[in-house]
Amino acid sequence: MKQLLSKWKQMSTITVLALILTACGAAEENNDNTENVNNDNNANETVEGNFPVTVTDGVGQEVTIEETPETIASLLPSSTEIVFELGAGDRMIGVSEYCNFPEETADIQVIGAQDMDAELILSLSPDLLLVQEYHYQNHEDVLNEYEEAGIDVLVMGSAESFEETYDTIHMIGEATGTSDEADQIVTSMEERLEEIREQAETISEEDRQTVWVEVGPSPDIFTTGQGTFMHEMLEAINATNAAEEESGWVQFTEEEIVTLEPDVIVTTYGYYIDNPEADVLARDGWSEVPAVQNERVYDVDNDTVTRPGPRLIEGVETLAKLVYPDVFE
Repeated sequence: MKQLLSKWKQMSTITVLALILTACGAAEENNDNTENVNNDNNANETVEGNFPVTVTDGVGQEVTIEETPETIASLLPSSTEIVFELGAGDRMIGVSEYCNFPEETADIQVIGAQDMDAELILSLSPDLLLVQEYHYQNHEDVLNEYEEAGIDVLVMGSAESFEETYDTIHMIGEATGTSDEADQIVTSMEERLEEIREQAETISEEDRQTVWVEVGPSPDIFTTGQGTFMHEMLEAINATNAAEEESGWVQFTEEEIVTLEPDVIVTTYGYYIDNPEADVLARDGWSEVPAVQNERVYDVDNDTVTRPGPRLIEGVETLAKLVYPDVFE
């Protein structure tokens, strides 16, 4: 089965070399050297891609990709972000309707989301199609149709931790011939996360903050417990998740939340609710909540704290600065 920012071309080196040799009056030699440089570049690309490759995808299937995918399509935003971060965004010819980063995605053909436009995908015929587990569980017949048409299909698993996100980045890197770039991205994320953890160790138990996270507004307020990115992030910055006894996404009533007495409240729905901080601060019966008393209510970019891609590290860095400004600023 076949997977995104642009590969840098090395023609500048060739051009400079040609100018130097021409100035020396060695036009014939210049042509020979230029041809050699081109051959070297092609050889390097072949070694880097190391195709054919067999990749184990997110549902345990082994997918053999015979050669470097020249065209890629993605049906989930996290995979799209990963492909661009890997430097393969120039190969992207189809994205989901929810792909909103980077801004270049706005100019790419939309091919659906959970509901795929199968006819359009088949007409585009990408070399590599990145889908989510939902598609595998509910539209396996359509995925088989893509495969029969010569499209390599790679299923992404449901990443719910940094480690699982790293695995996904490595997998897409291997499938797209950008393993070196994948290694660099993961190493950078690991180093930045470790730096945050080391800084957080200076926070005393007395100064440790309890954080309430809202991923859904009133009246249907949802939060994140264990087994979520937000919980892992709060642990990394040495903060206490007010819902640490829960698992996954869980609903709370306003009355239940008040009894938790959080020091900080973080919302993640500012992209569709105007001024969520003001809404929280104005809730009836919340005036004695420490976070409300001290006006420590903040909205963060939902995509950086829930989307399993390279920007997760930006999400944890943002949380660190909001919850412990004296430590992380």
